[in-house]
Amino acid sequence: MESVVAEDARSCALHTLIKMKRLHWWLLVALNIFFLLAGQAASVLLGRFYYDKGGNSKWMATLVQTAAFPVLFIPYFLTSSSEKPSGISNSPSLGIVSLNYLVLGAVIAGDNMLYSVGLLYLSASTYSLICAMQLAFSAIFTLFINRQKFTVLILNSVVILTISASFLAVNDSSDEPSGVSKGKYAIGVLTTLGASALYSLILSLMQLSFERVLKKETFSVVLEMQIYTSFVATCVSIIGLFASGEWRTLSGAMDGFQTGKVSYAMTLAWTATAWQICSVGIVGLIFLVTSLFSNVISTVSLAVTPIAAIIIFNDKSNGVKILAMLLSFWGLATYIYQNYLDDLEARSKINDTDTRNESSC
Repeated sequence: MESVVAEDARSCALHTLIKMKRLHWWLLVALNIFFLLAGQAASVLLGRFYYDKGGNSKWMATLVQTAAFPVLFIPYFLTSSSEKPSGISNSPSLGIVSLNYLVLGAVIAGDNMLYSVGLLYLSASTYSLICAMQLAFSAIFTLFINRQKFTVLILNSVVILTISASFLAVNDSSDEPSGVSKGKYAIGVLTTLGASALYSLILSLMQLSFERVLKKETFSVVLEMQIYTSFVATCVSIIGLFASGEWRTLSGAMDGFQTGKVSYAMTLAWTATAWQICSVGIVGLIFLVTSLFSNVISTVSLAVTPIAAIIIFNDKSNGVKILAMLLSFWGLATYIYQNYLDDLEARSKINDTDTRNESSC
């Protein structure tokens, strides 16, 4: 009889522990979602502000997307010192890990450059809506690289977002920034689409790195990934800044910035900070959930940012853009609903076991 009571007590304790761990997991997910949404919306709007007020360096716009990575050392040291070793004996070699960070960092720098060109030639609202295509690209990459399942609802989301981006691509470009020709508008559309595809590939490769290369189960690995890849991307961006000769125009750009030199410096500083906050949220969600889920949350911001751009920058809101915005929300909603169904299915399986334990508690 005593053994039965002891077994019931252990079952109750295990059930409580599972509930606490799940709550802790949801809190971390919510925190990273906030980082991603706030950081991405702020960085896109500040990036457009930089170009609108006289900033003209694409490499500087690329550099600020990763240059603020040193601030991550503060949470990294706090997190790593409080975490217990994962106990994994087959840790990867330093060479393999270094090569992993080097390749990802270089690809991230190229992706950031494509985004900078796209934002230069497109309005903030059009840019954000085209970026929503990254969810469609991510669904495809995760299917082949991460073996993510591809349901009817996800397929619907991919198709709807593709149609939304197509409407903007064939738009009459009436909302293009001042001084941008139709040819440059087309370049902006193509580079933004290319950046979205490359970004989705990066997320899938990051998830694969967590699973196959790093093989750690601590949150500090998330910060390590962001710090080292950002360091490589920053070095590549600095090389590009000097190799292109754009560094010679920085002084003149600061002097001619419409809102003043201090505003120029603060715009770049806050843009860099916003990008790092966004990146932590992105990588954190890859670690906690999947790369596709991270991309979905990122798309939430991209669907909301056009509204903010219309209010802040007075971007033109024609019928095509409104239709594209509605389609983006529809495509996003269908994928979120699929995640809701998956979560319900997972919970029902857990509850079948937990109900029996609760009855004996």
